[in-house]
Amino acid sequence: MSRVREQLARKNRIVVKIGSSSLVHSNTQNLDYVKLEKLVRFLCDLRNQGKDVILVSSGAIGVGAKSLGLFERPRTTSLKQACAAVGQGQLMMVYQKLFSEYHQVSAQVLLTFDVITSEERRRNSINTFNELLQLGIIPVVNENDTVATEEIEFGDNDTLSAIVAALVKADCLVIMSDIDGLYTDDPHYNKDAVLISEVEEINEELKGMAKGAASNLGTGGMATKIAAASIATAVGADMIILNGERIEILNELFQGEDVGTVFHAHPELHFKIEDYLKEVHR
Repeated sequence: MSRVREQLARKNRIVVKIGSSSLVHSNTQNLDYVKLEKLVRFLCDLRNQGKDVILVSSGAIGVGAKSLGLFERPRTTSLKQACAAVGQGQLMMVYQKLFSEYHQVSAQVLLTFDVITSEERRRNSINTFNELLQLGIIPVVNENDTVATEEIEFGDNDTLSAIVAALVKADCLVIMSDIDGLYTDDPHYNKDAVLISEVEEINEELKGMAKGAASNLGTGGMATKIAAASIATAVGADMIILNGERIEILNELFQGEDVGTVFHAHPELHFKIEDYLKEVHR
């Protein structure tokens, strides 16, 4: 067992991001309540250990699209916003019901990209997160897709989860996706691709391994996860990519088992939101 994996059990402020494909049944695209219940139970158990927990959840647009009888992800901004308006409330209602089963209070936090571009709004967001965590509440975060447009959006919840990790100074970010971790090549097409257990440094060669999204539900592929890792590790958080097909894998991870891909934290890089914004607007 490596030192980094051994230390995961001692992390105190944990952000968990779950993607759209991990929330639904693949054949019907309806919510998978068994998975959701297992996820909520694990997060509540982390909270009962005295850890601060934040959930970044995709799925609002997908849930709304299903409710409206659409069979594929909407393409226009206005239809995405309409689906999000329907789906966000439904998804949050499910989360709150499940969290309440374990006597845990949860809170909805919707963010837009302009929250982090404004120093005052960013400070207010940080204060809100810190107050919620101090009260023992688990924030459930999503991008506010009902008002976001292409010009003012995070674009994917991998990036959003890394930004949240930066705002709250998390020491661990877990991204649950539809793939086991980072491979030497895309395992959907190359059977000889090998899973990389740990990444010490994010370099250009590593970025070259990234491929596009493998799911028709989500918006992020491996490239967005590596970009998220660049942010998270630079604020002192180890980042882990896990396959969300089995929610139980979260427990295995925090027991030090060799699952997924761990990106080692590099706090000496001193990530700053301002520097990130400059890169985005180049």
